[in-house]
This record gives sequence, structure tokens and C-alpha cells, in this order.
Amino acid sequence: MKTNSQKKKIIWKRARASHKQKQDPLRRSLKQADQDMLELAASAGEIDLKYLDESGFCLWSSNGYTYYPIGAQKRLEQTKRRGRRLSILGLLQPCISFSYGLVIVRFSSESYIKIMENEAQQAELEMKSTGRIRVIIQDNGPIHKSLDVQQKWPQWESQGLYIFFLPEYCSEMNKIEREWQQLKNHELVGKMFEDELDLAYAVIDGIEARGERGDYTTNRFKFSSRSRS
Repeated sequence: MKTNSQKKKIIWKRARASHKQKQDPLRRSLKQADQDMLELAASAGEIDLKYLDESGFCLWSSNGYTYYPIGAQKRLEQTKRRGRRLSILGLLQPCISFSYGLVIVRFSSESYIKIMENEAQQAELEMKSTGRIRVIIQDNGPIHKSLDVQQKWPQWESQGLYIFFLPEYCSEMNKIEREWQQLKNHELVGKMFEDELDLAYAVIDGIEARGERGDYTTNRFKFSSRSRS
């Protein structure tokens, strides 16, 4: 016998924040067509295609949902302090690789440039070896378009690295968004951490576990002390 939820064709799931009302439908449609062509070229092995985005974690993760006997409930004891935000910048090449860097509080243009210059060096080697260029899909975040970053674009393009900017308020077009959701909702959900180091280790372990299950490589970019701001 079907339940009331099944009869009404509804399911229990989390709500998601949306900016759909702020989107420009025409611009989104045009950009989506361009992205579809890039993804088609990537699937044919004609280009390397990656998705870049930032996210963050704190010592107190969300509680999530789980099953317990009637009358019982799991309690998560909060640690002494909420702590500082641990920020992550990731580059996803679906089914192939996931590269990332971690910093405390937030990323700066300097740290973003460090990661992108590493990508440009790899792209240059790839272009000389196979003729393929590398395209990175990302949003219009301030550090992605700072003056220092814009001055790097010609150099990166000469090395075979190109940037494809998503239309504004269209984060759902970035496939790495799903990676953040899975990491937070499955690897870190319902956990409390004593300090930022414990949190960082948990994020690293979660990323490596997902890489093993998905059979793709993971690589952490390590910043020098001067580039962590």
C-alpha cells in the first residue's frame, strides 16, 4: 500500500538556496550552450576541462538526519569555540582528478594566482605534448577578476590556459558544487572538531575517501607561509 507521501509524489529532502530569480535567462541560455560545447569537446578528448570554486567549513558542522529508535536521539556536544572558517579552493576534472588548496579564513588574489599559475604550468606541458588546451569554468568572484589576476590572463592563455566565466547567479552550472554538497553532507555531517587542524585533517580525509570511491586522483596544493592570507 502506498503511503500518503507516495500518493502525493513528494519526498523528504533538504531545501537548497537559489538565486534563480536574479538570473538573466538569455545570458544563461547562451552561456549554457557554450558550456555544452566545451563539455562535448572534453568528452572527445580535445581539451582538458575543469571546474573551479571556493567553499568553507567550520568546527561545528550541520547535524543532518539519521534513524534512531523511538525515544532516543543522538546529541552532538559543541566544542568550546566555533573557530575560524577553513576555506577550500578546488578544481574538479570529473572522473579524472580533484585538486585543492586550504587556507584559514579566506582566499586572496595572491593565493588564487598561485594555484592558477600551477595550472598554467601544467597546461603548457600538456599543450606541448598533445596540443590540447585547458579550460577552467568558474564564477565571477572578486578574486577571480581582480586587477592582479586580469594582468595574468594573457600569460596564462599563451601557456594554453583559458578561463570560462559562468553567468551571474548560476552556481548550479558549476559541477564542483555537487562535490561540496557530498563532502559536507556525507563526509563531515554531524561532526564537531576541537580546532582548525582537526577540521583540516577531516576535510583532507574526506576528499581522499571520495577520490578512492570514485577512482580519481586527489592532490592538495600547499601554500608557502606568505601566500596564506
